[in-house]
Amino acid sequence: MRFDILTLFPQMFESYVQQSILKKAIDNELVKIKTWDFRQYSKEPRGSVDDKPYGGGPGMLIGCQPVFDCVEAVQQEGEAPGTLIMLTPQGRKLDQKLVNELSTHDRLILLCGRYEGFDERIRLGLKPMEISAGDFVANGGEVPSMLIIDTVIRMIPGVLGDETSARYDSFAESGMLEYPQYTRPREFRGMNVPEILLGGNHREIEKWREAQSLKITRDRRKDLLPPDKESGQ
Repeated sequence: MRFDILTLFPQMFESYVQQSILKKAIDNELVKIKTWDFRQYSKEPRGSVDDKPYGGGPGMLIGCQPVFDCVEAVQQEGEAPGTLIMLTPQGRKLDQKLVNELSTHDRLILLCGRYEGFDERIRLGLKPMEISAGDFVANGGEVPSMLIIDTVIRMIPGVLGDETSARYDSFAESGMLEYPQYTRPREFRGMNVPEILLGGNHREIEKWREAQSLKITRDRRKDLLPPDKESGQ
């Protein structure tokens, strides 16, 4: 799967792509990531990409010309133009269902805004899919784009060492929060591993995990539960 990141700060991704699971996925040619700098496509003498908004107001907006030219150049590279995504608080909220949808695409092109955002004509003219990382405002689209990459690559076969790992994550197949997990030592500062996890009865362990997942979800995120599981019965 290929990710193209269009940004004013490509250097932010230099360390990111060298870490952990993502680096292994890149080394194994399961994932490809390329960054692009909007400034390289500016036709302004000093490479400027932003300007004051019409009608007044605080901050600066990223203008149309460098973004359109950059997107069109990126889309022409590769076998397919890919799916264009704009990171914006106004977009569809990122959740596991959307992550699963995104993982079916062969190529994602991520538009990372800065300052006060993009000129509206970028959205109107390029018609990107709009995605929000959550109900908050970040300094730019770079960290939300990393979040998309981190969540989507987990769905790509071969990326995780254990192919069942993603199935049991919070929000995965059941849609509920994950059950608690423990490792050695058996006792730490008076806190003990539940006895049921030590007995080797996998059927009972599975039942315990399902019950714990349901309890945690009911206590912390009841909105995730289907109607038949909302009660404590």
